[in-house]
Amino acid sequence: MTVFRIGEAAELLGVSADTVRRWVDAGRLAAIRDEHGHRAIDGTDLAAFVRDQTGGADGGSGESSARNRLRGIVTAVVKDTVMAQVDIQAGPFRIVSLMSREAVDELDLQVGSVAVAVIKSTTVVVERSTPAVVSRARTGA
Repeated sequence: MTVFRIGEAAELLGVSADTVRRWVDAGRLAAIRDEHGHRAIDGTDLAAFVRDQTGGADGGSGESSARNRLRGIVTAVVKDTVMAQVDIQAGPFRIVSLMSREAVDELDLQVGSVAVAVIKSTTVVVERSTPAVVSRARTGA
């Protein structure tokens, strides 16, 4: 069973640890106590919480077959005569899209605009990541 400390869960969800604590205190997210008495969240419970927040397992809008949508702010637009590069910062993720200049102009994409990166791919590489281990030096009093 994978268990996440409050800070680890917050990092995975892209929110502050205080936000996760408020969700736990409000009963929206189940928490347990670890061997040191710290609140922790079971990985299965965290996954269920995320699914509930995003509208279900498929997360689709019903308007498109693409399921991967990352809303963010446009941080850069570089155009030449035919093509353009658009950078979007969606939470901690930088998305770079290459598209026609015509599309950028039609969408009126400018630095500071809000945009949604819709990603559909036949190949998605998934890597297993271990939770970050935080070591804290404790001094005796």
